[in-house]
Amino acid sequence: MRRYLARMTRVLALALCGVVGLAQGDDGVRAETLAKNLFGSKDLPAATAPQAHGFYSKGCFAGGVAIAADGPNWQAMRLSRNRRWGHPDLIHLVERLSRDAVADGWPGLLIGDISQPRGGPMLSGHASHQLGLDADIWLTPMPNRRMSRRERENKSATSMLKNNSLYVDDRVWTRAHEAVLKRAASYRQVERILVHPGIKKKLCDTVTGDRSWLQKIRPFWGHYYHFHLRIGCPAGSTGCKRQAATPAGDGCGKPLAWWFTDEPWRKPTGPAKPKARDIMTMASLPAACRAVLSAPGPRSESVVTVTGNGSFSAASSAPVSAFAPTPDRKIPVPFSRPSR
Repeated sequence: MRRYLARMTRVLALALCGVVGLAQGDDGVRAETLAKNLFGSKDLPAATAPQAHGFYSKGCFAGGVAIAADGPNWQAMRLSRNRRWGHPDLIHLVERLSRDAVADGWPGLLIGDISQPRGGPMLSGHASHQLGLDADIWLTPMPNRRMSRRERENKSATSMLKNNSLYVDDRVWTRAHEAVLKRAASYRQVERILVHPGIKKKLCDTVTGDRSWLQKIRPFWGHYYHFHLRIGCPAGSTGCKRQAATPAGDGCGKPLAWWFTDEPWRKPTGPAKPKARDIMTMASLPAACRAVLSAPGPRSESVVTVTGNGSFSAASSAPVSAFAPTPDRKIPVPFSRPSR
């Protein structure tokens, strides 16, 4: 019943968004359906070989798998969004992080949005997360009990910042927060981890010894209650577009100082531009995304759900390895923003 209600909620959202555009173009042809509505209506992934197509903020993916709502060392949040899906490389890495982080002293992961079953632009929220290669991990430690579905919908993540400030609150920040970020950055598949500038500054001010991993920790708007983990284009995904490399060094000092000026926080002037996801049609996405949309799905969600310890659910015999090698990639920047 819960799954039925969640599906009906998404269907209603699609209807309210206008599943079929009614605007008339100059040639009198009816506008194309918004891509976010098409991808947002898919409950299961494309049951084809794993492939990422396009760019992190303009693309899709096939052959996705889900991370289970509950694992040995994690709990997934906001289950009604159906955003627990990703390219197998990413899901296996998140599972690995959950195990390694516990060994480092972190109680377990609270997993936020990853991607829709077939990626693509979302009905709400993120500009990226379209290739199944991005995952949001809360900076709130996992509690020592299993939360109910209602709790997972309503629980707020903990901000790492002082009220009305760009700086970390030392009452909530711990060495364990540093440890989980360092562990995530240690994986060669991970190209970038986005955090609030205040968190980056805290790390710049306190990390001792090896600081090379700080290059992957990049400041970005928001991200004060979670970190955004991103891996590079998977091997075999020839249609996946890489991002440019970040500057050399730990990203502290002058590159970070810009974030503590007024410039990044000024409100834009002039008419507000629509968000890309709210105007993006299939014509904006790689041609392969049409095939991703039309591909058949798996026989059930359970056969493509990773449950923990490097395995799928009992209903599947598909082999999984969280430690499969991934080619080294350059570290990307997330969007076209001022250099930092």
